[in-house]
Amino acid sequence: MTQLLLNISPEHIPTLDNFVAGRNVELLSALRHALAETANERCFYLWGEAGCGKSHLLRAVAGQARARARGRQAICLCGAVPEDERMEMVAVDDVETLDEAGQAALFDLCNRVRESGGMLLVSGTVAPAHLKLRDDVRTRLGWGLVYQVHALSDAEKMQALERHAQARGLAMPHEVTQYLLRHGRRDLPALLGVLDALDARCLRLKRAPSVPLLKEVMQPQEPA
Repeated sequence: MTQLLLNISPEHIPTLDNFVAGRNVELLSALRHALAETANERCFYLWGEAGCGKSHLLRAVAGQARARARGRQAICLCGAVPEDERMEMVAVDDVETLDEAGQAALFDLCNRVRESGGMLLVSGTVAPAHLKLRDDVRTRLGWGLVYQVHALSDAEKMQALERHAQARGLAMPHEVTQYLLRHGRRDLPALLGVLDALDARCLRLKRAPSVPLLKEVMQPQEPA
């Protein structure tokens, strides 16, 4: 009989503190200063390959801004732009997916945010000049600070996995993390998903993490 377990593992909430900076130290510092309102520029465009951490940063900044918002909203949206003008901070993920109406709304939003002194984060997979969007939208996105979010090295991914496991209360042997890095997908979100699945299996079976258990978790992902 399969034993049902309560999901007692802590939810992974993206924050600036649990973001492994790697080569993104300058970006992380700039975001902290913008949140603290100790920097003049509070509009950012972040770009990079899938899985490099853009969404983590947008959600982290939106969460921190939301916690300190004084009667105004702070939100993070994927492929959408809000119309509410009382925004303390807005993060728009996957800007390349915006349709014509969304691009027009983003153009207006960029202007409103600059006038109100709010904070705006937008992310995409390529630099502003290479986005397949309206010319005026690309120009607005280039007005603020533009940062490439660099993907982590294997050593940095190892650090991120170990930190994530520790946050979940999972004692991860080094050889298990090494196996996951060698045989798992390259992007960090996918690796973290496998680690979460391993944690769930360990809880269900009441066993410690091991390479054989990890192989069982990864088996469905391997090609037939």
